[in-house]
Amino acid sequence: MGFPRKMGERKRVAVVTGSNKGLGFAIVRGLCKQFDGDVYLTARNESLGQQAVLDLRKEGLNPRFHQLDVTKPDTIVKLRSFLKDTYGGLDLLVNNAGKMDMELSAANAESLMRTNFTGLCNVSEVLFPLLRPHARVVNVSSLISVVALRKCSSELQQKLTNRNISSEDLKRLMQTFVDCVGTRGGHGWPTGKLTGAYGVSKIGATVMSIIQQRQLLNDTRPDIVVNACCPGYVMTDLTGQKGMKTIDQGAVTPLYLAMLPPNITSPKGELVSEKQIVKWEMTNSKL
Repeated sequence: MGFPRKMGERKRVAVVTGSNKGLGFAIVRGLCKQFDGDVYLTARNESLGQQAVLDLRKEGLNPRFHQLDVTKPDTIVKLRSFLKDTYGGLDLLVNNAGKMDMELSAANAESLMRTNFTGLCNVSEVLFPLLRPHARVVNVSSLISVVALRKCSSELQQKLTNRNISSEDLKRLMQTFVDCVGTRGGHGWPTGKLTGAYGVSKIGATVMSIIQQRQLLNDTRPDIVVNACCPGYVMTDLTGQKGMKTIDQGAVTPLYLAMLPPNITSPKGELVSEKQIVKWEMTNSKL
């Protein structure tokens, strides 16, 4: 990656959440070929994670494994302790763990939000103190977040596109959505199969990425870059093996963001698709 390294500095390290299969697996594969350090494949299920590591080692790659369930804070804390003790920091974090379900029910909305948004937030809050100068963070979101945003009320759009929104306010908005699922009219939130629970959870991922980058601009550690991305319509278990891209094709944009060179000025705090910035702005159009 060409990042400056001081003499005696510990080995660089990357972590990809939810990576025993699908897109995360392909991101780990790509990082093993491009990243100049250790790459950790993580999974909720240790046996599945270890098998994924073995599969990649058969390809001549050398990923490592650590157990992680983004919905269980204790596993995040264990990962932080391991990284701190072993590497003294963290150089690349790909928040990939996620789930998809098109049923718009209170239980499903809560489950999707817990993984796609709250899990991302919890992992970031625990691991961000470990980020070293020049670290890169990639939050896997979706263009569905843009579609869902356009289906929100003007009032919600104004709040969600406000570049000064706080993380606390965003979390409250996401909880408001979960609380109102199933009520008539949706209180200004979208109610479609994809733009409902899944789309709103990805709105959360996109906006949190904007917030994280804004906060890091005031950090004493230089050149830490956060972006959200859409990998595209990828054939994975998440999509029922339907899609227009293979997992390796889907990994192209996440890997592009993960490998951004030192002192990059753009993209920073953006939503990126096909290596291009997608505008995150209020609109009155309805798709």
